[in-house]
Amino acid sequence: MAQQEFTDAIALLKADHREVEELFEKFENATGKDRKQALAEKICTELKIHTQIEEEIFYPALRGKIEDDLLDEGIVEHDGAKVLINDIMAGGTGDDFYDAKVHVLSEGIEHHVKEEEAPSEGMFSQARDADVDLVALRDEMLARKQELAAQAESGGLPPAEATAVDPQAS
Repeated sequence: MAQQEFTDAIALLKADHREVEELFEKFENATGKDRKQALAEKICTELKIHTQIEEEIFYPALRGKIEDDLLDEGIVEHDGAKVLINDIMAGGTGDDFYDAKVHVLSEGIEHHVKEEEAPSEGMFSQARDADVDLVALRDEMLARKQELAAQAESGGLPPAEATAVDPQAS
């Protein structure tokens, strides 16, 4: 992972958003099964890391300082993504619905990003107005992100764990 400078936690998270959007676009334009699988796995790894640093560090720091409904919806949206991430990671390009799952994951992430980044009422906008040290959060999140990236490189990350949604419910 290339070392980048981020002004604060929000800049770090937005950079993650742009990176994953670019990976989804590459997936949509890819033709070979091996290339598609490699991109899907990269997308899933990046999203696992991103959701984990948000849920472990960013969201708890904002709890009680911004609208709780935004945080709750963010967690539930993450859980929906995690179900697809685990399914995609367990499968392969030859599986039924593989491309469709990646596409639906992309749509869900696009929706989630729009809500987080919405001007004035979005989570990031509210976080900027809250009494939160976004630079200290950036440092904590970046350190955790680097730990998780190293873990992904060395042996892989475990399946993503849902927080609010029961993936076994039917």
